[in-house]
Amino acid sequence: MRAQSSATAPNTIAVAPVGGPRPSAPDAAPARRGTLLALLGVVTFSLTFPSTAWGLEGFGPWTLVALRGLLAAALAGGFLLAGRVRVPAREHWAGLAVVAGGVVVGFPLLTTLALRTSTTSHAAVVVGLLPLTTAVFSSLRTGARPPRAFWAAAVAGAAVVIAFTVAQSGGALSAGDLFLFGALLVCAAGYTEGGRLAKVMPGWQVTGWALVLTLPLSLAGAAVALAYEPVHPSVHAVVGLVWVSAVSTFLGLYVWYRGMAEIGVARASQLQLAQPLLTLFWSFFLLGEEVSAAAPAAAVAVLVCIALTQRAARGRS
Repeated sequence: MRAQSSATAPNTIAVAPVGGPRPSAPDAAPARRGTLLALLGVVTFSLTFPSTAWGLEGFGPWTLVALRGLLAAALAGGFLLAGRVRVPAREHWAGLAVVAGGVVVGFPLLTTLALRTSTTSHAAVVVGLLPLTTAVFSSLRTGARPPRAFWAAAVAGAAVVIAFTVAQSGGALSAGDLFLFGALLVCAAGYTEGGRLAKVMPGWQVTGWALVLTLPLSLAGAAVALAYEPVHPSVHAVVGLVWVSAVSTFLGLYVWYRGMAEIGVARASQLQLAQPLLTLFWSFFLLGEEVSAAAPAAAVAVLVCIALTQRAARGRS
C-alpha cells in the first residue's frame, strides 16, 4: 500500500485548506516592478521641459536637439557594444524607426521649438493629453481593449490636467501650440511602438537601437546647427543638455519601456497623468515660474484618476 501511495503521489492535486491563505498571483511581483519602473520614467520625464529651458539659455534650439540626440546615441552605442548585443531582426526595424522618429527626433524637436515662446507650465498641456492619446494609439495598434472604467478615468484625468494647466496659463494659446500638439501625436506613436517592441527585446535595447538609428542625422544636424547658431555654454545650459541627453532620452526611456512591457502600454501611459504636475513643481522650484494655488487640489484629483485606471486595468488582466 505504501508503494502504491508513493507511485500515485506525483499525480495528486494539492488542495489548499478551506479558509487558509491563498497563494499570491504569479504576476503580482512583475506588475509592481513594472509600475515602479514606469513611475521612475515619469519622474525623469517631468524634468525634461525645465532641463530643455535651461539648455536653451546657452544653445540654439536646433543645436540643443542635435547634441541631445548625438550624446544619447553615443551613450546607447557604448552600452550596445559593451553588451555585444546582436542587431535586431529585420521585422523590428520598422517599429524602431517609429520610435526614433517619434521619441528621439520628433518630440524633442517640436517641444524645444515650442519652448522658445511657451513656458514649461503651458507646455505641460502636451503631457496632460499624452496618456489618453497613447492609450488610444495602443488600442488601435495592438488591439488591446481596456474596460470602460479605464477609459472613463483616463478621460477624467486628462480633463483635470488640461483644465488646470490652461487655467494656470491664463487660458491663452501660444504660438507654440501647433508644435506641442504635433509633439503629442508623434510621441504617442513612439511610446506605443516602443512598448510593443519591449515585449520581444529588452527596453534598453529598444531605446539604444532607436538612438543609433538616428546617429547619422544627429551628426549632420549638429555640424550644421553649430555653424549657424551661437553657443554660450553656462552651468545651467550644460546641466540641461546632459539631463535631456543621458537621462530623458536614454535612461528614462529604458525604465519607461521596461515598465510598459511589464504592465502594458495603456496602463503605464496613465501614470503620466502625474507628469504635468511634477513638471509644474520643477518649473516653480528650478525656473521660478508662478504656479496656481489650485495645484494641490489638481494633484489629488489626478492621483485619484491614476488609481482608478490602475484598478480598472488590473480587473481586466
